Amino acid sequence: MSLTVALGADHGGLLLKDELSPWLQQRYNVVDLGTRTLDPYDDYPDYAEAVARAVTSGEAQRGIIICGSGVGACIAANKVVGVRACLCHDTYSAHQGVEHDDMNVLCLGARVVGLELAKELATTFLNAGFSGEERHQRRLNKVLSIERRSLQGGRGE
Repeated sequence: MSLTVALGADHGGLLLKDELSPWLQQRYNVVDLGTRTLDPYDDYPDYAEAVARAVTSGEAQRGIIICGSGVGACIAANKVVGVRACLCHDTYSAHQGVEHDDMNVLCLGARVVGLELAKELATTFLNAGFSGEERHQRRLNKVLSIERRSLQGGRGE
């Protein structure tokens, strides 16, 4: 079964998304969560949340969000419980984030990376797997514990 990837972008990332999407569709199942029009008044949190929720609901195994810098989308996506989104502009971070930290959403800055690098980053991210090594699992468990405590208002476990 092919990996399902949720893909979203605001107006700042639309052109890169539109170039990257057909290439992704040749390799993966892609759920395009918008935007589909160049509207300077749309907002990256809407698309970041849509991609993040697709990943946490199981509709997609991984997500890719594109905005102008990638920073805002990354911040917004990480507000959804269960999302581990990272902004990556190099292939090392794109695979290491998955292998060591179980990253499940890749954020890209359309004003920072071009199409060819975006393809490399997506390939690296989507082909990587969490190592499950004891030290990586231990660290992930600590991250998940922080998330649980935050949900409880910062109190205990």
